[in-house]
Amino acid sequence: MSEVLSVPTMAEMLAQGKQPEVLFWVGCAGSFDDRAKKITKAFVRILNRAGVSFAVLGTEESCTGDPAKRAGNEFLFQMQAMMNIEVLNAYEAKKIVTACPHCFNTLKNEYPELGGTYEVVHHTQFLKSLLDEGRLTIEGGQFKGKRITFHDPCYLGRANKIYEAPRELIQKLDVELVEMKRSRANGLCCGAGGAQMFKDAEPGNKEVNIERTEDALETAPQIIAAGCPFCNTMLTDGVKNKEKEAEIKVMDVAELIANAKDL
Repeated sequence: MSEVLSVPTMAEMLAQGKQPEVLFWVGCAGSFDDRAKKITKAFVRILNRAGVSFAVLGTEESCTGDPAKRAGNEFLFQMQAMMNIEVLNAYEAKKIVTACPHCFNTLKNEYPELGGTYEVVHHTQFLKSLLDEGRLTIEGGQFKGKRITFHDPCYLGRANKIYEAPRELIQKLDVELVEMKRSRANGLCCGAGGAQMFKDAEPGNKEVNIERTEDALETAPQIIAAGCPFCNTMLTDGVKNKEKEAEIKVMDVAELIANAKDL
């Protein structure tokens, strides 16, 4: 049975004379990557369960321009950003939530100087706020007692100093949260940041994602938790490289919560 998720667009909301509480910025990965789509769906299920009024841009959403900027094409970045800002401002978007730290960082820190100023939150921060307000409850369920380690995405952690929200959500699942030797401000990149996701590897004797996966495996986890679709891909590839995919899952924080609640 194919599931039906309620995902209104900003255009539909506007036609009804409504303004949603938040605009959910899906991002390229969350829209097109088959693995990341599962994170998008998990997050939407939680929003629906918590009764959050939200909308997406749908086909009006374009890439934030993060990969272009990181790869050094400032002109392309500004063109992409200006198009998005025009759309966001036309809808009078105030608060944006996204499950991608790259989109989060770009919208939050790089759009204001181009005329796009919004309150931008990462989905782990938003879920934490729902929890604090009592709109969302979390029980351990199937994850109770499991060993989970959390990988800090660079653009969430070191770039924006957000370390606690994802960890507090994971701990609410009654799990054993184990830290890698390199974590928080000392975390190591998964290897996909700075547009590296889209280019060939450079000379060397080991891929960055393998090094990072080894950090995670040292904690003997049952689940490696991530908060970024790119990190998810890199760590999943790393786990496969180590032939551990049968025993270790890589999951986004939103998926952990959605699965714990059987959404």
